[in-house]
Amino acid sequence: MIWAPAGGELIDSPKVAINVFDFEPVARKNVPPAHFGYMASGLDDEVTLRANREGFLKFQLSPRRLNDVSKVDTSVELFGTRYDSPIFVSPTGGNKFFHPDGEVAVAKAARAGNHLQILSTSSNDSVEDVTKARGAPIWFQLYASPRWEVAQALIKRAEAAGCPVLMVTVDRVAGRNQETLFRLMRTDTRECSGCHDRSSFAARSVRRHNYDGIDLTGIAGGGESSNLSWETVKRMRDITPMKIVLKGIVTAEDAELAVQNGIDGILVSNHGGRGEDNGRSTIDALPEIVAAVKRRIPVIVDSGFRRGTDAVKALAMGAQAVGIGRPYLWGLGAFGQEGVERVLEIVRTETRAAMQQCGVRSVKELNPSFVRRAT
Repeated sequence: MIWAPAGGELIDSPKVAINVFDFEPVARKNVPPAHFGYMASGLDDEVTLRANREGFLKFQLSPRRLNDVSKVDTSVELFGTRYDSPIFVSPTGGNKFFHPDGEVAVAKAARAGNHLQILSTSSNDSVEDVTKARGAPIWFQLYASPRWEVAQALIKRAEAAGCPVLMVTVDRVAGRNQETLFRLMRTDTRECSGCHDRSSFAARSVRRHNYDGIDLTGIAGGGESSNLSWETVKRMRDITPMKIVLKGIVTAEDAELAVQNGIDGILVSNHGGRGEDNGRSTIDALPEIVAAVKRRIPVIVDSGFRRGTDAVKALAMGAQAVGIGRPYLWGLGAFGQEGVERVLEIVRTETRAAMQQCGVRSVKELNPSFVRRAT
């Protein structure tokens, strides 16, 4: 599924990009088909993938006039750290699929705009190298794995690297039918086995350096954590002082359980339409989760965000920050670090403009009265 408008010449520089979609066809040209398919895929019929974009049409902003918005503060604070923008870099795996500089290039771009960066367990670059490139602590996204010893080793590695927050993905519990990936793999003329040994999870993880030195023997499939439970998360709490945020909560019931279980925060996410094909967007799920949490813990959100107006809708609904994933991978695949920097700049600029158009001077001024459901 290509989101960019049809037709037109490909941009030849990040500077001439008008919106984030301008980067997608350039990345499609530059990136091998199988790698592009890995990033672009949803699941099954990709209903959730489409819903994440179409969901924003269900909500309308309600602008307020005659407010002085000549000065706007877009900064947000999360767990005591202030970031210049409410836009954060969502965790995405295997960034060297799209550019040789991988997650290090993304980290340098995040540093330029002082964005929160969340690093995937499945990153090609290690948490230590990415933290160094970011120049500040990053959050670590954890795929728990079916073996506690693996999860424990990853947690301790992230903690030692200075990560203040452990983000535990809770929606990767089964295999994934990524039909777009499988179709594009058939068009890829390269011999993939030269880089990707699919004989075992351990073999596939050789280029994922957060796993360096960890015994992965006996882990089957893609390392899905089908045995993950509230008790597992409690064990994580017992072994680390890092804040724990759950990634993949999409119902009020689970949000309430998260609070009851002492979780520090929630990322409302459906894995960008890659976790399950349930057909519901995160922007549609967000209000019920905010209502359930009742401001007791922070709620942030990702999946499908492409525009500043998307971000402002979520912030008004009660999210404290908004993540983007595929757009910065488009920028990375198109132009490397400069592409990522430009993508983040565009979303920052659009978010600031959307705040001004709503008549607010800071993120804190946004509230549910600035959004109404379309009829």
